[in-house]
Amino acid sequence: MNWTQYPDHGPNESVLGDVAGLRVLELGSGAGGNLAHLATLGAHCVGVDVAPSREHTARERWGHLPGLEFRTAEAADYLTHSSDRYDVVYSIFGAVWFVTPAVLLPLIRARLNAGGLLAFSQLPPGAQQLASGTVAMRHDHSPKEWADLLRHHGFKDVQTDVIEPPAGRKVGTMLVRAVAQERQD
Repeated sequence: MNWTQYPDHGPNESVLGDVAGLRVLELGSGAGGNLAHLATLGAHCVGVDVAPSREHTARERWGHLPGLEFRTAEAADYLTHSSDRYDVVYSIFGAVWFVTPAVLLPLIRARLNAGGLLAFSQLPPGAQQLASGTVAMRHDHSPKEWADLLRHHGFKDVQTDVIEPPAGRKVGTMLVRAVAQERQD
């Protein structure tokens, strides 16, 4: 499992804890390799990606694995219309980076069981411009800003880390984890 933009660099699935028997949702599942790995560890996994071609590729590669489903949908739309609940929601350079936090975070919180984990990775603030030479329309928040946003939207125990890049590379990866609080409905 790769949390960074560099293959086989950085932490592995242990970021999520023991996933055996848990319901796991990946927002921006792409070709499905990370989610397939979690399914082999005993998780029941659902991957959502906005691109139909990514779902097709994921099904071709990993469709034979039990406990693994792929869907084509925009993340906020899927979370709005699904009644499924999850123990873990994660996104690796995916929806959390692209969808407005004020829209996406409450939707994720509504689908996470109390005590469930949200984890996501993306470039650290300011690194997008360094990496590409241009500024993209992404949610480029500092670790403190992410922590404040998450707490505001019903999360606690927020951890934000910047994983240093491998030797010879300039851009690290920000990894954020937070736990869903009990809901106050």
